[in-house]
Amino acid sequence: MSAMPTVSAPLGSVLSSASEPVRLARVRHLIHKSTFSIVATDHVTGEIGCAVQSRYFAVGNVVPWAKAGVGAVATQAAGVAAFGPRILALLELERLLPEAAIAAALADDEQRETRQLGVVRADGASAAHTGSECNSWAGHRTGAGYAVQGNILAAEDVVLDMERAFLRSTGSLAERLVTALEAGQAAGGDSRGQQSAAVVVERPGAAAETREGIDRVCDLRVDDHAKPIDELRRLLGIHLRWDALRRASAHYAPGRYEDGIAILSAALERFGADATILYDLACFECLDGRSDDALAHVRAALELDPQLRAAIVADGDFAALADDARFRALVEGR
Repeated sequence: MSAMPTVSAPLGSVLSSASEPVRLARVRHLIHKSTFSIVATDHVTGEIGCAVQSRYFAVGNVVPWAKAGVGAVATQAAGVAAFGPRILALLELERLLPEAAIAAALADDEQRETRQLGVVRADGASAAHTGSECNSWAGHRTGAGYAVQGNILAAEDVVLDMERAFLRSTGSLAERLVTALEAGQAAGGDSRGQQSAAVVVERPGAAAETREGIDRVCDLRVDDHAKPIDELRRLLGIHLRWDALRRASAHYAPGRYEDGIAILSAALERFGADATILYDLACFECLDGRSDDALAHVRAALELDPQLRAAIVADGDFAALADDARFRALVEGR
């Protein structure tokens, strides 16, 4: 997506001036949406999503679309946000292949050659469209389970390196999508620079796993930043920690504590010391009768964040430790 141009007068005065038709045309051209993006699915987990970066404000509001069990869409260049839900409906209700869904969405569009679209269906079928009037460099790559596309790029290497990085990467789909963005930026990215980025991922069944009641498992947006992909990666790290806490909370019931412990222990091993993860892990361990483990993790949590002391004292999850001298010493700061 294109950045707003630098002009010597406020944009409003440029747009309202009838005496500058050439300049007005240039402004309209420059605010066309353009970007580099990837849509993909993970056939093992069932996750499906889209990641995007652009020299454009709040690109996540327009380009990425996903629906669990259906597909994902990136709509860019002279992009039309409505193409996202329209194509998802064609995939779901008409059961069209991505190529046919793109053709149907653009059938009556007189500006179809200015559009760029990437589409992947939940079963891995994919397709992309790069109109002949998209600004160079513009193009796409598709394969089983993914489509990578971009316009106004530094070079073709941007999409080629994104494709390679995605296919070689590991981890959750959100992590792999952001890895692809990082590779695209390293290859030159958007020729105009950076401004915003986003990643959206959905998974069938996620709605039933937590109290949120929706299938969206990741929705992160960086609307304006000097290095939006770096910031997106930082936010994703926070998201993954909170996601472990969220998934563990689904096992907060007698007979299921062991599953919560397993999730939080894995998160602790992966991300290192984190006060909130340690706190919740200690709660699950105490409820499961693992007093020594709970005490060790309470101690570690307090070393990282002493302000948790008041919460620990008031938390009924630690009732079984109330008469333990070691626990009292910890919460009293002795």
